[in-house]
Amino acid sequence: MFIGEYTHTADEKNRFSLPAKFRNGLGKRVVVTRGKDHCLSLYPHKTWVSISEEVKKLGHIESDHRYARFTFSGASEIEIDSIGRILIPEFLREFAGLKNQIVITGVHDRVEIWNEKRWTTYRRKLESEYA
Repeated sequence: MFIGEYTHTADEKNRFSLPAKFRNGLGKRVVVTRGKDHCLSLYPHKTWVSISEEVKKLGHIESDHRYARFTFSGASEIEIDSIGRILIPEFLREFAGLKNQIVITGVHDRVEIWNEKRWTTYRRKLESEYA
């Protein structure tokens, strides 16, 4: 399970370190894709395979084709390097508006990666609704 909120800075090559608390749960290979609200969703490979199987079981009639298309066409497998850094593909960084400062959040079965300003605005909205 992934929980917590962490702020990180991308390096000159646009890589950033994942929080140490997330690395064991993620493994070495992960899948990153477009998420809702212009964040990115990062899944352990094993979880991604399970999601894929669930979508497959729903079939073409029951599944939401547009959401599946949005999620799967934007997915990329990436490796976590030996010191816990990842490099997000450019098209996904653009989608999420990732710049120098990013926020990494744990959301149960996935990790979300946010533009810092977008996350701050979204978090404040959540706080006003649930606090």
